[in-house]
Amino acid sequence: MTRGRWRAALPWLISAGLLVYVFGWATDWEQLRDAASRADVPRFLIFATLDRLAFFLVWTWLSAAALRRFVVHVPVRSVFAIRGGSELARTVSNHLADAAYFLGIVRLAGGRIDAVVASALVPVVTHFFVMLVQMSVVLPFLPGGIGENPTIAGVSLLLWLIVLAAGLGVWLSRSGRVSFPGIERVVAWLERFPLRELLPFLWGFVALAAFDVLIQWLASRAFGVPIPWTAIAARLPIVYLSFLVPTLGNFGTRELAWAGLFAEFGPRDALIAYALAINAVFLVLNALIGVIFLPRALELIGAVRQAQREGEPLPRPIVHDPTDA
Repeated sequence: MTRGRWRAALPWLISAGLLVYVFGWATDWEQLRDAASRADVPRFLIFATLDRLAFFLVWTWLSAAALRRFVVHVPVRSVFAIRGGSELARTVSNHLADAAYFLGIVRLAGGRIDAVVASALVPVVTHFFVMLVQMSVVLPFLPGGIGENPTIAGVSLLLWLIVLAAGLGVWLSRSGRVSFPGIERVVAWLERFPLRELLPFLWGFVALAAFDVLIQWLASRAFGVPIPWTAIAARLPIVYLSFLVPTLGNFGTRELAWAGLFAEFGPRDALIAYALAINAVFLVLNALIGVIFLPRALELIGAVRQAQREGEPLPRPIVHDPTDA
């Protein structure tokens, strides 16, 4: 019980600390207002809205496709209704929204817990791999190349080492040469997702990644902090990795990530203002999406509360849609 309470309180504590640091100490509010006043607000709102809607539509559609292909044939519109309804809870807490979404998916799939694995891991793993390849391909084209971009090179190398280590572990286990604790279960799961079956998902996330880079390039210019598309393509995956820190709505982490990773392309306060504006737009859109699916949202929140009262374990995702706010 104590562990569960700490897990629930951790995002609030981290968010509070980050918000106090970013907006109470590290930000000059006068300069932040000046930076925001120079933005082309209508164009920025259009680009930010398109970014969030694209992630919602593509991520949900690919999650539904994974569920239908690898687990059970369910209506796509039902997956959209569950995901849309959970977005209303996301205005309060990512964890509450994720729990509502996955609880709804499990019930839609007839109680099959592997529905969570398919609808979460397939999009997460394919998107992660696309982001890693994107960062690695763009790295040599950055000003100064690999030598003058040690952060990007280091993160890219570390992630490739993790991928290679995982692949080596699976290969050794399948060949019978080495046995790792629990690896047989992992191998059994991986065999359910052959590469040829994952290709449509990879191409879907390639298209989404290209759109994301383009829309962030346009949005940054509309806000008055123009950033080269190569820098966005190489560093945006690191921004998304920073969201693994358990904060509420990514407030604090997004601002620090943008200010730190793109410091040479604009004043710190302008970059913080841009990230804060992105977060604010995403928060409003999540509320609007949730209102559209309000009956489903209320049903999901009620189901989560009932499950918590009955002591039913709620599935937790490894990570979620990187634009969630």
